[in-house]
Amino acid sequence: MVSCAEKVIEPPEKLISKDKMVEIYHDLALLKAAERNIEPILKHKGITIMEYLYDKHGIDSVQLTQSDLYYASVPLEYQAIYEEVNAILERRTKAMENATKQKNDSVRKTRKLMRDSTRGPRPTNKSTKTKGKIEAGKKTEKKVKENQT
Repeated sequence: MVSCAEKVIEPPEKLISKDKMVEIYHDLALLKAAERNIEPILKHKGITIMEYLYDKHGIDSVQLTQSDLYYASVPLEYQAIYEEVNAILERRTKAMENATKQKNDSVRKTRKLMRDSTRGPRPTNKSTKTKGKIEAGKKTEKKVKENQT
């Protein structure tokens, strides 16, 4: 019987560190998510997503495959790698959502200020109500004078 922490296979000679695997999987997740948008750029330059990833991290496909296979044979370490990748992606998502919200709030405030400045001052309910009360008071005063005569 083998436990989750036992090594089923020996680590490869060029094992990629766990921290580096987190970086690689994080980049891979971002690249796969943006694949539609960046694919034309990569095609124009004649490279694939994986080639870009290998070049960026200074690794090759064999090294990544062997390291991935090794970590997959140690489930607790593999899980820890993916949990860290997920945590980084969640932090980035929240940061982007906050930045978008701040930008939208700023645009909304600017539009409101521009709209208000082009309309000029609006009459307030208070001045309209006061004017109505004055008119009503004049009518009442007129009726009182008519009744007195």
